[in-house]
Amino acid sequence: MMMLVNCSGCRTPLQLPQGAPCIRCAICGAVTHVAAAPAPGPLADPARGPPPPPAHGRKRAVIIGISYRFSRHELKGCINDAKCMRHLLTTRFSFPDDSIIMLTEEQTDPFKIPTKHNIRMAMYWLLQGSQPGDSLVFHYSGHGAQQRSYSGDEADGMDETLCPLDFETQGMIVDDEINAALVRPLPHGAKLHALIDACHSGTALDLPFLCRMSRTGQYIWEDHRPRSGVWKGTSGGEAISFSGCDDHQTSADTSALSKITSTGAMTFCFIQAIEHGQAATYGSILNSMRMTIRNTGGGDSMAGGGAVTSLISMLLTGGSAGTGGLKQVTFRGFANASQYILCRSEPQLTAGDMFDVYAKPFSL
Repeated sequence: MMMLVNCSGCRTPLQLPQGAPCIRCAICGAVTHVAAAPAPGPLADPARGPPPPPAHGRKRAVIIGISYRFSRHELKGCINDAKCMRHLLTTRFSFPDDSIIMLTEEQTDPFKIPTKHNIRMAMYWLLQGSQPGDSLVFHYSGHGAQQRSYSGDEADGMDETLCPLDFETQGMIVDDEINAALVRPLPHGAKLHALIDACHSGTALDLPFLCRMSRTGQYIWEDHRPRSGVWKGTSGGEAISFSGCDDHQTSADTSALSKITSTGAMTFCFIQAIEHGQAATYGSILNSMRMTIRNTGGGDSMAGGGAVTSLISMLLTGGSAGTGGLKQVTFRGFANASQYILCRSEPQLTAGDMFDVYAKPFSL
């Protein structure tokens, strides 16, 4: 049984094992001591709003789409991505509708606006009470970025980050925190799939292994375990992440793929792989996604990647109207078009453990 306590240093919610007298924060390193009768954690703090719905059922998901509307960072396709992902999970993979928390600016509930605090709480809700047999999904569509890492755990010296709606005032969510919230608590027999449609997202979950795949479909696993020896894997569960691009690349927000409205290139290609029957294994999904993006070219030269019947139907009935057939591209990070053309998006696969990507069946 786990409980949540606030870190005494940075106030990050931490999962405290039952009976433990203290816990060290993976983010700031502070040690938090608790009394015999600990105070309620942030999920029960009335000053921070009502707790999220109880974590129930064998399948549950957190879906985040941030458009940053009315700002210079505005994106057009992220809320469409969130709606399409919810539609996919409920209709194709039997996720109960009330076991999905969706954070977008369209929500009327203030605790479902994609602020930094609400995203943090949603991540902890997703893992709360997880047990063998659970299937968890975390989908993020929005801006991603990088910032200098001072922990020494990153080979390139940079942490990957997600950008909440209020990132300019509250800061970004760093990959170390995402790993601590979503990956390390995952128990034996539970599985987590993350889908990160953002720039610089290749290792956004800080998982230990990255599947480096060539254009011919051959692959090797790269070992991304920190030299410091800090464990970035799970507590026995299975964690796998698809991301829109490598850490040094940018990811596109475009109407070129659907030819009807703006979507994230990665989210569209992931759903298309499933709709077109190319999702038998993790390798077939990754190959399909990369081929679709490769065939559409890069930057403003993107051409349509083929219609997805249920996806387009979803967009027509519930998505936001876009730019028709115009090949409009926006970048899901803070890069310019010339950088995007030089660094074309290549979806990536990372995991807590190495496996044969062409033999392991895909399932949610």
